[in-house]
This record gives sequence, C-alpha cells and structure tokens, in this order.
Amino acid sequence: MFNRKYRDKGRKGLELLKSYKTEINPAEEQKQIINKTIGTCRYIYNFYLAYNKQLYEKDKKFMTAKTFSTWFNNEYLPARPEYQWVKEASSKSVKKSMENAYAAFKKFFNGQCCFPKFKKKDKSDVKMYFVKTDAKTIIRCERHRIKIPALGWVKIKEKGYIPVNPATHTIRSGTVSIKAGRYYVSVLVEEKATEKPKLNGFGLGIDLGIKEFAVISNGIVKKNINKTAKLKKLEKQLKREQRCLSRKYEDLKKCRNKKEGENYRGQNVPGQNIRKQVLKVQKLHQRIDNIRTDYINKCVDGIVKTKPSYITIEDLNVKGMMKNRHLSKAVASQKFYGFRTKLEAKCKETGIELRIADRWYPSSKLCHGCGCIKKDLKLSDREYICKCGYHADRDFNASLNLRDALTYKTA
Repeated sequence: MFNRKYRDKGRKGLELLKSYKTEINPAEEQKQIINKTIGTCRYIYNFYLAYNKQLYEKDKKFMTAKTFSTWFNNEYLPARPEYQWVKEASSKSVKKSMENAYAAFKKFFNGQCCFPKFKKKDKSDVKMYFVKTDAKTIIRCERHRIKIPALGWVKIKEKGYIPVNPATHTIRSGTVSIKAGRYYVSVLVEEKATEKPKLNGFGLGIDLGIKEFAVISNGIVKKNINKTAKLKKLEKQLKREQRCLSRKYEDLKKCRNKKEGENYRGQNVPGQNIRKQVLKVQKLHQRIDNIRTDYINKCVDGIVKTKPSYITIEDLNVKGMMKNRHLSKAVASQKFYGFRTKLEAKCKETGIELRIADRWYPSSKLCHGCGCIKKDLKLSDREYICKCGYHADRDFNASLNLRDALTYKTA
C-alpha cells in the first residue's frame, strides 16, 4: 500500500482511494501481450513527442492528446497499413500513453520540469494501463488471482493482499509493469473510509540521520539497515557484477572496433551474455531497494501504531546533502524522502497531525535543558554537553527539541 487519497461521494459519505501493488505470475501468452502492449505504448509516447516537436518548429502549433488521438486513428493509420499492429494493443493503454505525454508537455510549459524525454527500451518505466469503463469490463479480484481486461485471469504471488470484497471495495483502474524481469500489477481500489482511531495525548519528535536512521523522542532508535551484514554482502556482490558487466561491454567494443574501424559508437545490439548480465545487475538493485523500502514501511507502521496526537520531523535539505561527495551515497541509501511521503500518507489515514519543522531550526544545537544554543557544535560531537549540566545523546536531544518545537508547518 503506497498511495492514499480521499474523495467526497455526497450522501454515500467519504470514500477512500488506496493503491495496492503486488507481483503477478502471468502465463507465457499473457507475457507476450504485456510486452507487446508496453512496446506499443512506448512507441506512441515517443511518436507524440516527436510529432509535436516537429509541428511546433514548423508552424508554432501544439496538438493535445485528444486531437492527436483523433488524427492518429482517422488519418495517420488508415494511410499506413504497415502500422496496423498498433491496433493489436489495448486502446485504453494507447490512449493513456498519449495523455501521459500531454501531461509531460504541460509540466514543461508551466516551468515545472525540463523538456520531456523519449522513452528507451528496457530503461524507461512504461506501463500497461487498464480501467473499469462499464459493466462488461469489471476488474475482479480473488484471493490468488485477478482478472485484467485483455489478459484474463492472472495469478497473484502475494495471496490475500488486494481486498476482494465487492461490497466494500471496488477496483477502478490499474497498471501492469515490468521490472528486472518480474511482472507487477498496481490497482486503485475505492473503499469506504473507516473511523479514525482514538489518539493518545502525547507527541513525538523524529530526528533522521546517517549513523542511526531515526531517533525518536520516546527513546526508540531505528538502526541504519545499510550497516547490516546482509546489505553489505549484497552491495559487495552488486559491485562485483557491475565490474563484470563493464568488462563485457569493453570486450564487445574492442571486438567491434577491429571489424568496423574507429567509428564504432556502440550502435550494435549487445550479445545475449550481456543481456543476462544486465538482468543480474537489475535484480540485485531491485533486491536491495526492496529491503530498504520494506524497512521504511515497518518503521512508519511502528511509529504510527503508538497513536501520538502529532509527529514532528525536520525539513531536510536532501539536495544539499547530496552535494557532499563523502556523504552522498549514505544519504541516498537512507531514502529520507520515501520515509517522509509514507509517513504523510499514514498520518492522513489515521488522523495524526504531521508537523514539519523549518530546515534552519537548530534542533541539534539547542539545549533541551536550558534552551541555550551551542554554536560550536561539530558533526563529530555525538554527545551534547551543556554548561547547565545537561548531558544527552546528540540525536536524542534533537528529537526532544523537534517534539517541543513551536514554529512549524503542517503537511
């Protein structure tokens, strides 16, 4: 469960939209349909970007997704019978890829991001989209399988994760994606909002760091999982496989250079052994990421289960921290932004107030005993010792100050 939002349904009350993502085990025929649909969606996305770019450079015009869909189906495809394979893919998925490209253009025009990039095979997150449109296209789910339009019944590996009661839960839409050779389904489920639990009368302050992942004001310390032997072993294995992949690419380049001269730029398709090695590296990356994400989910769940009335965290400048070449790898592996987004979603669901302290709030330098600020505090000072006699762990002192902070903004 990774996304939640509420929708007002009038007399029916407040409806809660939750998204669930789990791994599926499709048959070989279903895999072919998924691969073909995702490939078609990638082609349509890139064609929409290229056509609009050409149109704007020529006539200073822009075509929306709806106009492009009408032109593509009524004018472009009938005149080119060699592109009829586009019709073999799901029409909803193809239309969704156009809308995604249009949304990327709108963000570019509003100054929110750079010019949309073209999707590359095996390097871009393109998904197969499906949606409930009428009574004939009902997306059903049972304990061990899910019925997806254009695919039929598909087996689910994690049994019982997606809610199956049609009286209280309705699947509105979803996507099928591929990552490191595995297939995943993500569905948006509409369910009735339950009553929020009764909260306790205390608050919590959470200080995030690198030495320890999180130090909470109630004395609980969440360790840095990246320092465990399991993850260190996986990272060492990943480094070894990446070196092996690099050597294979270098050998291929030397071999091509002998045959084609000095003008080789890597246009040739890599060999089968290189594809196998790429898949090995992808699977290791995914396994490490899954371990970190699972740990964050458990940390958030454990914090919220204490039912505090409010939780205060610091607005970390992660972008600035990443500029430090000595700490950038450690900061990236902690996934601070992922922790914050998951905590925000969980707090909204349970009714807990999430407070965000300003990034310039001196939580570490402030003495929790007398309130004075120790300006000469260094990063290497792990114990906070004040002239008033107060002595505590540096991170625990910061969590107490965050808990008692009076200046903050709510998420």
